[in-house]
Parts: sequence; C-alpha cells; structure tokens
Amino acid sequence: MAVSILHRVSGDGLAIFGAAGLVWWLVAAAMGPEAYASFVYYVWSADPADAVGGVINIFAKIILVGLTWAFFQHLFSGLRHFVLDMGAGYELQTNKTWSLAIPALSIIVTAALWLWILAEKL
Repeated sequence: MAVSILHRVSGDGLAIFGAAGLVWWLVAAAMGPEAYASFVYYVWSADPADAVGGVINIFAKIILVGLTWAFFQHLFSGLRHFVLDMGAGYELQTNKTWSLAIPALSIIVTAALWLWILAEKL
C-alpha cells in the first residue's frame, strides 16, 4: 500500500515541480543568453557570498534531487505495476520483497546518479 501511495505522490511531484522547473528553463532559454545564464547561475553555480543566490541554489538542488528520486520511484513502481498487470508477482513474499526493494533501489540509484553528476562537475 505504501508503494502505491509513493507512486501517486511521486507522479504528482513530477507533474507539479517538474513542470515548474521545465517552464522556468524554457522561459530562460527563450529570453536569451543573459536570462539563461541567470538560470544556470541560480541552479548550478551561485556564489556563496550571494545570500539570495545561495539560498535559491540550495533550494533548486533540493528540488532537483527530489525530482530525481521521484522519477526513479515512479519508474520502478510503474515497472512493478506492469509486471503485476501481466499476472506475475502476486505471491505474498515476492510482492513484499518488491515493496521493500523499490524505495531502497530508488534512493540508491538517485544517490549514485547525483554522485556521478557532482563528480563530473568537479
């Protein structure tokens, strides 16, 4: 039941916060190089001495990590539902194992992806 609730919550989070971030990115790109540079500054490389930029940067990275987790949670849960729709995985132990593995796997994959992203940035 918890995995089903997380599936709905992650889908809503992707729709709401993902759409807002996508719109911000598209508007910045459409407004020209200065607006896009401002977007990149606030999302990726704000100066720590800039208090407002630093706060926005931290908030943006939290949102990006959350969106990444929501993506993988929704993906793995959707794959579980796909397998269940085919008629497999209804055994109690199998279903319980998947229900425990999906949140853990989504956290592990999210952490691995962000470690790779941050390692590439350095």
